[in-house]
Amino acid sequence: MIDDQMEARGLKEESFNPTSYHVSKDGADNASGSEAAPFRSISAAARIAHPGDVVTVHEGVYRERVSPARGGDSDDLRITYQAAPGEEVVIKGSEAISGWQKLQGDVWTVTIENGFFGEFNPYSDRIDGHWFEDNDREHHTGAVYLNGDWLDEAASREDVLESKGDHPFWFGEVDDTSTTLLAQFPGVDPNEELVEINVRQTVFYPQEMGLNYITVRGFTMRHAATPWAPPTQRQMGLVGPNWSKGWIIEDNIISHSMCVGISLGLGATFKEVIGSGVGTIELYHYLLDKDMWTKEKIGHHIVRNNRISHCEQAGIAGNCGAVFSLIEGNEVSDIHLRMRFAGMEQGGIKLHAAIDVVVRGNCVYRTGHRARGIWLDWMAQGGQILDNLIYDTRAPALYLEVNHGPILVANNIAIGHVALCN
Repeated sequence: MIDDQMEARGLKEESFNPTSYHVSKDGADNASGSEAAPFRSISAAARIAHPGDVVTVHEGVYRERVSPARGGDSDDLRITYQAAPGEEVVIKGSEAISGWQKLQGDVWTVTIENGFFGEFNPYSDRIDGHWFEDNDREHHTGAVYLNGDWLDEAASREDVLESKGDHPFWFGEVDDTSTTLLAQFPGVDPNEELVEINVRQTVFYPQEMGLNYITVRGFTMRHAATPWAPPTQRQMGLVGPNWSKGWIIEDNIISHSMCVGISLGLGATFKEVIGSGVGTIELYHYLLDKDMWTKEKIGHHIVRNNRISHCEQAGIAGNCGAVFSLIEGNEVSDIHLRMRFAGMEQGGIKLHAAIDVVVRGNCVYRTGHRARGIWLDWMAQGGQILDNLIYDTRAPALYLEVNHGPILVANNIAIGHVALCN
């Protein structure tokens, strides 16, 4: 049915008229996508949406990664994904897991066939990369959630069995055929509660770079096994445009990303585009020489009125990709609070090469000991930091590092151990 629609509309964008698609938990993926015959998944609509189309998603929990097949043509001909007005739409990178067996005390275990995860298994996917500090142990992008709150990954199986720590632990073991999880569920039977585990690396993020003019509006998006995202590697967030232009990300609730909530940064790793061992300056030269980083192709995003929390690296981050963007009215909190790993990339809002970026009217609070509130790092120029409230930060509330300006900083309230550092 989807292929028939695409053939009927044609692959060339000038051959069709804008369409309104609907998605509902009661729908079917082989439906027409009309309000009377909605799709069952957002991904079904994302495969056929063209410039000018609007995808309206109705109430429910959708467990999928949304990877749009194409972007819009302009600000007037964008593709819009939106929650139906007044309806709660939740998109999760996790799956609910039952069948837990009690091992001892409050420790339970479950074994899952590796085929359940497909090509990506978060419990063998290590967090690593430039400027990452592992605190002498391994960390993975997987997570275990009990009724929406995540447990901490233990350093060893013994730490789970011996109940070491002030927060419930989980631990994973992966072999050639299966993944075994051990987890502490103090005082509850996990088979009678909602227990979820990370399955997907991201929630709303294109597979391809250069899909422009997409709007993502009004969703609750949670639970992503995102990788460490320094300025020299692919910077994948729970949500992000993947090196594109003109996205609008607004009025969403975004939480529980292992590393980054919203990424506006690089769409490819150093190894993919340059080769290992190359530094930040060489990256900038490469992007410019290859005509990949221009005002016509990258940036111009609007990120506004989102509620972003519970990310262990950054709420909003990105190198080079946020140029000419507006980041406004967001509430960012609970960043890097668990502090199981460390590094030099933690912050409420952490941008490299923030050229002509406006960061205005945001509220950033409750960040961990290495997480600055708002951090413009390396090559900011023409930026404006206006009317923000930053407080309860254990690192500098406002940090300007290795920039060549000018940067306008005005009318902010910064309350922390250190208010301003440059």
